[in-house]
Amino acid sequence: MDLSKIDTEQRNPRTLNIDAVPTRDMLKMINSEDARVAAAVDKIIPDISRAVDAMTEKFVRGGRIIYVGAGTSGRLGFLDAAESVPTFGIKEGRITGLIAGGPEAMRRAVEGAEDDTGLCEQDLKKIQFTAGDVLVGLAASGRTPYVVGGLKYARSIGARTVSVTCNPSGVMNRIVDFPIACEVGPEVITGSTRMKSGTAQKMILNMMSTAIMIKDNKVFSNLMINVQPTNGKLRERARRIVMEITGAAAQEASGLLDQCSYQVPVAIVAKMAGVDTATAGQRLKQAGGNLRRALRN
Repeated sequence: MDLSKIDTEQRNPRTLNIDAVPTRDMLKMINSEDARVAAAVDKIIPDISRAVDAMTEKFVRGGRIIYVGAGTSGRLGFLDAAESVPTFGIKEGRITGLIAGGPEAMRRAVEGAEDDTGLCEQDLKKIQFTAGDVLVGLAASGRTPYVVGGLKYARSIGARTVSVTCNPSGVMNRIVDFPIACEVGPEVITGSTRMKSGTAQKMILNMMSTAIMIKDNKVFSNLMINVQPTNGKLRERARRIVMEITGAAAQEASGLLDQCSYQVPVAIVAKMAGVDTATAGQRLKQAGGNLRRALRN
């Protein structure tokens, strides 16, 4: 692919004099371009929705979601995966990331790694990637060899595949089950895809992982009921969630959470159904983890 023909590699006519304006005007230019990203994402929500439904189907059956990318794209995948664990209480590894060049590439560029078409297949085999998992390829250009190789391998073993790019004509979009291509246009600084392209990818990843977690009963109303109490702030958040939903006083909410090892849904059912936490846990299990259903039973 001729990179000079990709939108993100074109010069942006709105920022041609960005190096010659006062700081405030410079920042306004950047912010104005960033404001275009949300509108671009909005246009492809039907594509994102189809991918989310397919990914959820695999996830609720025990499959993993694996993000693969290079550079900024790879780091964004790692970020979304890392934050899903404490936010939604999923087990480590259910959503995870692979980056060209390995963990070292999170801190600095590993030269040549993204150009190796066979490297991602090796990385996927190391984590025992199977047909029951989902592979999400991330690349602004839609043509990064490391990612393309991984997607082709995933398809060859029957796994579900998704691409998140900023280039509709990228090869990745032609080889996956669910292509997502967000056209953000030329970057503020020509070719600097850590900017609008990166912002678009982060928005899409946040939307996908959050929607999947909602559909998998990790959210009640708009509260993160599966939050993991790994620090003081999160323990306080868990207590406030129980208080908000049940009307319990702070001391009672803390007591309920202590009794069930800070499992917020269990504490909520115990309070609202007037049962002990062991019974509450059983009711949740019978309801498939769905808090609304457990409260109706």
